[in-house]
Amino acid sequence: MRFSAVFMRHLRCRLVTITRTGAAANRAGVESKMKIFARLCLVLLSSSAFAAAGPGSSSPASSACDRECLRGMVTEVLYALVDHDTSKLPVTDNLRVTEDGIEKPLAKVGLVKTVTKLRGYRQDVIDQRAGQSIAAVVVEESGAPVILVVRARVQGEKISELELVATRSRAEGLSFTIDTLNAPSKEMSFVPRPSQLATRKQAIEIALHYPKGLNSAETFAAVGTPFAPGARRVENGAVMAGPDCVFSPTCKDIATQSLAIFKRLGHVTVRSIYVDERMGIVALRLSWNVRGPGSDKLTAFELFKIYDGQIHKVEAFIRLFPPALELGGWPVTVSEP
Repeated sequence: MRFSAVFMRHLRCRLVTITRTGAAANRAGVESKMKIFARLCLVLLSSSAFAAAGPGSSSPASSACDRECLRGMVTEVLYALVDHDTSKLPVTDNLRVTEDGIEKPLAKVGLVKTVTKLRGYRQDVIDQRAGQSIAAVVVEESGAPVILVVRARVQGEKISELELVATRSRAEGLSFTIDTLNAPSKEMSFVPRPSQLATRKQAIEIALHYPKGLNSAETFAAVGTPFAPGARRVENGAVMAGPDCVFSPTCKDIATQSLAIFKRLGHVTVRSIYVDERMGIVALRLSWNVRGPGSDKLTAFELFKIYDGQIHKVEAFIRLFPPALELGGWPVTVSEP
C-alpha cells in the first residue's frame, strides 16, 4: 500500500496540473486525460486489494490478526514458558488449553515450570484465514532437548485456544533425531512465487492423498499422490523417505516406498487441517493405532510443502498418546477424506 500512496499523490499532482492548464487547452482533451487517470487509480486500488487477500483467497482474511500478529502470538507463548510466567499473555476469558492432550488451566501447564531455553529450530504454519498459527520448535528443559508443537487460535488479537504437545524421547515419539533439528529446512523455507501456489482447496486435496495412501497400505503412487522427484519425509528429525533414506530397502523413493507396515497400524484419522496459503504448507493433525486396539495411538502434526501442484517435502512431529487422548483433547473438525 505504500506504493499506492505514492502513486495517488502523483496522480493528484497530475490532475491539478491538467486542471490549471485546462483554460488554455481543449476542454474535451482535459476531461479525457482526467478519465484515464481515474481509471488507472481504480485499477491500482483493485490490484492492491486483491494482493492483500493472498493467493487463493476470494476475500480478505477473517482474522483481525495478520501473519506477523499470529506468529508473534506463538512467540509470546514460547517466551512465557521460558520466563515461567504466563500472566502477561493476551488471552480470552474462555481460553481453552491442553498440554499433551490433557485440558488444564494455563497457570497449571507443566511446561511453564520446566522450559529453560529456546533452541534455533522453528517451523511455522500460519493459517491467517482461520486465525490459527502452529510452530514446531525445539526447547530445552535443564539442558535436555524437547520437540514442542504449539498451536494457537487467535480471536480479536487474543489467544482463545492453546495446544501444546511435547516429545522428549524416542519412547514418546518412535524417532527422536534431535541433532538434525537445528534450523528450518531449505525445502520448507522456500517461498514460492504466487503463480506456483495452489488455491487453499487444491492444496488440501493434494495433502489428503497422504492419509489415503496410508489407509490403502500399498504405496503413495497407487493413490496418485503427486510427490516431486526427490521428495523427502522427515519424522522427528529422522529421514524416513527420500534419496538419503536408509530406513528400509524401498524408502529412497517416497512415491513407491512400501506402506505395508501401516496395515498393522490401522485406519488414520484426520482431526484438523491448517493451511499456510503464502508459504504453500498444509498441516494435517493425524492419529492411528500403533499395535492394535487398546494400544497407544501414534499421533502427528504432518506438514506438507506444496507448490507447482506437487508435494516437495513432508515433515512430521510425532507423539504417542494413550487411546483416550488420541485426538489430543480436541474434536475432529474435518469430514473423512
